[in-house]
Amino acid sequence: MKLDVLGLEAFVAIAEQGRFQKAADALYITQTALTRRLQTLEELLGVKLVERTTRSVSLTQLGREFLPQARRLLSDLSGALTEIRETGRARRGDVAIACVPTVGVQYLPHIVQEYAARHPENRVKILDHSSAAVAEAVLRREAEFGIMIGGPHHPELSAVPLLRDRFALACRDDHPLAKRKSVGWGHLAAYPLIFAGDVSGNRPLLDSALGGRGLTLRAHYEVQRSSTALGLVAEGVAAAIVPALAMQKGAYPRLRVVRLTDPVVSRTLVLVSRRTASLSPAAQGLYDMLRRRAEGE
Repeated sequence: MKLDVLGLEAFVAIAEQGRFQKAADALYITQTALTRRLQTLEELLGVKLVERTTRSVSLTQLGREFLPQARRLLSDLSGALTEIRETGRARRGDVAIACVPTVGVQYLPHIVQEYAARHPENRVKILDHSSAAVAEAVLRREAEFGIMIGGPHHPELSAVPLLRDRFALACRDDHPLAKRKSVGWGHLAAYPLIFAGDVSGNRPLLDSALGGRGLTLRAHYEVQRSSTALGLVAEGVAAAIVPALAMQKGAYPRLRVVRLTDPVVSRTLVLVSRRTASLSPAAQGLYDMLRRRAEGE
């Protein structure tokens, strides 16, 4: 049985005002509309709630018994609507987002910290995935929006550029290239290298950029996450090609970062969300902070 809110309002107004005209005035409707709403409610319930004569209006026995419940239903509904409205205004609630792991190293923590200061009651769930898995998480509604590597994407997703992230060489301080400020890609062929695997969205981007210059670099070691690559570099296994955002300050004191040139290769990170989706107020707050950060850079 559906909830007849208009009928409940009419019934409660009649009970409280004692006259149809006063009840209609209280609801800012005509007396005819009020009568129609009451009749619809009584037909829905299959009982008579109000007895009306030419001189008086009174509730039936069932009407008197039903009145407290009707008031409670209207009060509960009003409270629920107020809570939703206030939640939207305050942007309260839980947020689930997806991002490529390197975004969570340097870029995202400062923004999440600022968001937490503004909305301390909100919980944030971060799903760190490969770029393709970020898109899937958003499409499956596991995350309201995501941060992934730009490029061709699913037609149901919309993408907004967020920032550019250059690739660099990470090596230990005793590596032959450690004292260089920059080095061309062509000079790396003589050294063992750690590369991202095929699962990572970085690998096809690098292959495309370098292949256009006739450069081919062979990976001696292959990993799926830049954090793994940096751990290997810190132990002196080899140098690694990683995005600049993967570098966590102070994590590995002996790590050195060398700019890669000729060509300069970078990736664009984008904010993705479902085209037809409306973000929750809590998620919209975080999304807007990311957009403002991108526009300010």
